[in-house]
Amino acid sequence: MTTSTVTKYHGILIESPGDASVLQYRALELAPPGPGQVRVKIHAAGLNFIDIYQRRGTYKVDMPFTPGREAAGVIEAVGESVVDFKIGDRVAYAHGLGGYAEYNNVDANFLFHLPENISYIQGAALALQGLTAHYLVHEFHTIQKGETVLIHAAAGGMGLLLTRWVKRLGGRVIGTTSTEAKAALAREAGADEVIIYTEKDFAAEAIRLTDGKGVDMIIDGVGKTTFPANLDAIKLRGDIVIYGSASGPADPISPNAFQTKSVTVHGGSLFNFIREKEEMLMRAKAVLEGIEQGWLKLHIEHIFPLQDAAKAQTMLENRQTMGKLVLKIRD
Repeated sequence: MTTSTVTKYHGILIESPGDASVLQYRALELAPPGPGQVRVKIHAAGLNFIDIYQRRGTYKVDMPFTPGREAAGVIEAVGESVVDFKIGDRVAYAHGLGGYAEYNNVDANFLFHLPENISYIQGAALALQGLTAHYLVHEFHTIQKGETVLIHAAAGGMGLLLTRWVKRLGGRVIGTTSTEAKAALAREAGADEVIIYTEKDFAAEAIRLTDGKGVDMIIDGVGKTTFPANLDAIKLRGDIVIYGSASGPADPISPNAFQTKSVTVHGGSLFNFIREKEEMLMRAKAVLEGIEQGWLKLHIEHIFPLQDAAKAQTMLENRQTMGKLVLKIRD
């Protein structure tokens, strides 16, 4: 059980919405974990676009707050009613706030055990994006062998995981990227074709690459700049999944626009697919097994100290990255 000790620590605090300059490295205090919670001594935290949406105020969060939806570390204290975890357990999570910090109190229902052969850096890189990749390729469209899936931002941390998972399921991947360097990384992950959207119309290319049919599925975390043309690239009765808005939210569109091809558009949000503990653990188990078996690989491009969280978010926000960004908080 936990003690009543208040923990003094350092973390990132946001007191008002704004650009990356609002990320302030501060001395903070953390109360003991409450019932159903554990206190995690955080070793590493992952960066995701949701952190930026919350910082900007696009997604409303009560101020002040410490950002960071995913992290990995070791349990230092256990609150009442926690039965599946104990002090000293290595864990990771992908739900809640507070990851950009040395310590955090976390709801035990959103924790999963981290195997000894997976580092804290890897744990922070796989938690949110790994579970997201799992639900995106399993919940909206049953990918059949030989079907074509168009993945936007294919060289990002999410795009690379999605590419590897679709290939594992037997699908054909067409990725979109902004540069040839990013295209090379997407191909390395298994993409069969890559469209550099700054040079070619991705919808026209997708139609050409599918002999005029269109792709069976589109997985889109970009939003505003991609969604309108998704309707041109998709096949009759195809599935489009929107799970993010890196370029901003897509503009409003009449539902009647989906009639021409009888297209189904899905809205993806990880937190709707890990609401039950058993479901979250099922997804985490699949991700960890994929990494341990070697077919699901993490591409961690940059590791920043906690104090450089603003620099890391700026790189991600400006889409200057390939792969995953991680904050290293301690060894």
